[in-house]
Amino acid sequence: MLEKTPKALKTIGEAARELNLVHTETGKVKTHIIRFWEKEFPQIKPKIRAKGRRYYTPENINLLKKIFFLLKDKGMTIKGVKKMFQNKISDIQVDDFVRKDIDTYSDITKKKKLKKIKKILCELKNLYNGQKNLS
Repeated sequence: MLEKTPKALKTIGEAARELNLVHTETGKVKTHIIRFWEKEFPQIKPKIRAKGRRYYTPENINLLKKIFFLLKDKGMTIKGVKKMFQNKISDIQVDDFVRKDIDTYSDITKKKKLKKIKKILCELKNLYNGQKNLS
């Protein structure tokens, strides 16, 4: 498959793949998220061609990346992101941030859960050993 130039328009599927909006188990692209963001953020204005196909400019993709970063990585609400864009703070560059993938965040969460499980297992082991010694 040929690579598109950076200035080329991208389909909604290509935009979703660039944002890593892909279901981990099925591999299906989550284009519905971008369509929802279009309704919530009027700044996203894809070119709609024949049969309603959406095509995104590089500016649209950059805006989607900003929204993704603020919602998913920073944990902001849609309402909060809307306020940022209304207050003209939309000049932020996605590259200005040290971007963490969602997987990195989930790894931290997994580590915390594993520590809790390990602690519970140690407590159960101590409890079991204590009962065994009483017998």
